[in-house]
Amino acid sequence: MGNEQKAASEYAFDGLIACHECDGLHRITTVPARGSALCRRCGALLYRNMPRSLDHSAALYLAALMLFLLANTFPFVALQYGGRIEQSLLGSAGLALQQSGMEAIGILVLLTSVVFPFLTITGMLYLLLPLRFGIRPKWMTQVWRMVRTLNPWSLVGVFMLGLLVSIVKLQDMAVIVPGVAFYAFIGLLVISSAAVASFDPAALWPRMGPVPDEAASDGVIQSAEAMGYITCHVCDLLIRAKPGSGQSHCPRCGSATHGIRATESISNTWALLMAASVLIVPANLYPVMTVTRFGMGEPNTILSGVIHLIEDGAWPLGVLVFVASFVVPISKILALIFLLVTTQRGSLWRQRDRTMLYRITEVVGAWSMVDIFLVGILVALVRMDGLAIVYPGIGASFFGASVVLTMIAARIFDPRMIWNPPARRDAEAAK
Repeated sequence: MGNEQKAASEYAFDGLIACHECDGLHRITTVPARGSALCRRCGALLYRNMPRSLDHSAALYLAALMLFLLANTFPFVALQYGGRIEQSLLGSAGLALQQSGMEAIGILVLLTSVVFPFLTITGMLYLLLPLRFGIRPKWMTQVWRMVRTLNPWSLVGVFMLGLLVSIVKLQDMAVIVPGVAFYAFIGLLVISSAAVASFDPAALWPRMGPVPDEAASDGVIQSAEAMGYITCHVCDLLIRAKPGSGQSHCPRCGSATHGIRATESISNTWALLMAASVLIVPANLYPVMTVTRFGMGEPNTILSGVIHLIEDGAWPLGVLVFVASFVVPISKILALIFLLVTTQRGSLWRQRDRTMLYRITEVVGAWSMVDIFLVGILVALVRMDGLAIVYPGIGASFFGASVVLTMIAARIFDPRMIWNPPARRDAEAAK
């Protein structure tokens, strides 16, 4: 009883929640069924009201697991050329790249298309099924943290786009025969998206309320840090910051908590962005793959692959690949540099729009992986010695490394610094 009272004394007022993107402090209020509460300061999602979330999400994740097993057990896609047929499994793309001497990029494809989606689905089932029967699962915090970390790297939708592009590129070479796993994978994409949309984190970590009238103001929105609180980014609990302590632990889930680490976030993001900027140059100059037919072929860079798609009449896919593989990576680097510079200068200009820019940058960055998946699928499928074969190029390794670094940089950057930039923090601390 004494430990519970001590833990409760470290909580913020019941019914308060802080925005993860701007640190704005809000009251938790009732929203309609399937409604959402957005931050009044930056527009980010605070929480949703999903009726029977535990039942719906558990059923959907269970269906997603069955479809995942089907997608990885049966033949995925077959390439028929005359009387010869080459079949592949879902994991063949990553394995084929490893066998071709591209171990690092092969592991990346295998992780993001097979391993991480599997861990995400099974992790959610580990949490949801026991809770459905009123049992709190062991290691609940650790598993939830793993799911939240791996979810952005589970690129099922991006892999499907890469598959569609590869089908278009192979239409004039051979007949594409979809297997049982292909249709199961489409179902997995739909069901897993529905499962994510139906899940309410309050099923794991209940939101508390109501809030006392004096706890928050309906006027100017204060930041949680200014009010003396730190947000746990695992269970969303507000914790009273301990003076002179840079890091503490959440009394509810036990996760490490800390305030805005401006210096560490900025320096790490700059380092990752500089490395990604260097790698993006050879990624566009060197070939990502070489397609040979009857012993003849030429290397293809990212841009030449886009041109071939447009020349073959598939201009919608060509434009899509151009945006995902060329425009998005460069725009993401430029956007993050812009956010870093304005944040370091202490700018308060258009903070809501800059937060939106960060949000978009973080979401669209993963779609740049489409070219990496495309190369892996073609290498796995086109293995007809003497007739046609695809070799991966060194450009794919540079490009994959650049995409991964920018994705990590976006996640390391703390958007709360946009609203409380280091220059202003230092000025306030000096007073």
